[in-house]
Amino acid sequence: MTILLPHLASSALPAPLGGTLVSRLRHPGLDFDPAELAGLPRLALSDRSAADLEMLATGAYSPLTGFVGEADYLSVIERLRLADGTPWSVPITLPVSREDAARLRGRVVLTVAGQDVGWIDVQEAYEARKALEAREVYRTEDEAHPGVAALYAQGDYNLAGEVALFDVPRGAFPGHHRTPAEVRTVIEARGWRSTVAFQTRNPIHRAHEYLQKVALELVDGLLLHPLVGTTKGDDVPADTRVKAYEVLLAGYYPQARTLLSVYPAAMRYAGPREAILHALSRRNYGVTHFIVGRDHAGVGSYYGTYDAQEIFSAYSAEELGVQILKFEHTFYCNSCGQLVSPRTCPHDSSHHLVLSGTKVREKLRAGEDLPAEFTRPEVAEVLRAAYTGRA
Repeated sequence: MTILLPHLASSALPAPLGGTLVSRLRHPGLDFDPAELAGLPRLALSDRSAADLEMLATGAYSPLTGFVGEADYLSVIERLRLADGTPWSVPITLPVSREDAARLRGRVVLTVAGQDVGWIDVQEAYEARKALEAREVYRTEDEAHPGVAALYAQGDYNLAGEVALFDVPRGAFPGHHRTPAEVRTVIEARGWRSTVAFQTRNPIHRAHEYLQKVALELVDGLLLHPLVGTTKGDDVPADTRVKAYEVLLAGYYPQARTLLSVYPAAMRYAGPREAILHALSRRNYGVTHFIVGRDHAGVGSYYGTYDAQEIFSAYSAEELGVQILKFEHTFYCNSCGQLVSPRTCPHDSSHHLVLSGTKVREKLRAGEDLPAEFTRPEVAEVLRAAYTGRA
């Protein structure tokens, strides 16, 4: 088998660490044989853990090279740093039952839907501190919070150890699914000396477009990096969102300065903590700037409007290794006749066009048009078709 590690695509940025990517192709000269896996114990992964495996093995979660041990787990929860002091905000764990924690030792094959996808070399098993993790990472123990609900539903123990992944699962979007090394290669090939990343789990409306294009005035390229891992049930499905991104970029963005590439992580809805995770992982994809807007990675009313911006003060710019572009809430003002923010608009809210997600979904299900000031008509048509069953 060929053993592949994430490689350096730009001399200006350090190569991300990561677990191991192992090709299924047999390669002479290496003594690893797939038959060796036959007698090993197996562990079925949840969708979130499968996504975490890919993020770890490809270097997207560098400097992590595997699921974290107890010292790092507690340090991240309590200090927003790994035990060695490196910035990190969300513990990446492999939850298991008490029984699995007792039986699994050494190399364990990881499976998804009955297929072997990789392995973990188990170095440690420890009890999860779920209440502590909920309070510190999610800032609530309320099980109505989707991240807290997922945390409480998973196993009570965590396995720790370095991981290997057999193949990158390109999933439903093979044309847009790139590892950090592959994104870095594109950035280098295009000659972008500076690149801004935009995280989204929703279709892009005009306010998002405004932020991205303001950022493009400052940097060479835009990495539109939508999250396509597991999300909560009422979020717009990933396939619909990707179609919307494609039609938007085709009609309204400079092709030479934009790259659509999916981000295969699962959504945790950890608000400020997840904003840090999103920034640090995008750094591994080779970007120099990262956009953080209103209520980044939030859900409900669990986080303050700009908490996800303020939390970055916990680190120095040198530690982060990526520049955070902080934007206030943007919207269309009927009196100004353009997209604005509280910094640039003198009018009160009665002049502003702001549609809630609930209102947008109601309009889409009824087959109604969305205002052109809110979203591009091509995007609105993709969404309307999906919600009325015409997609």
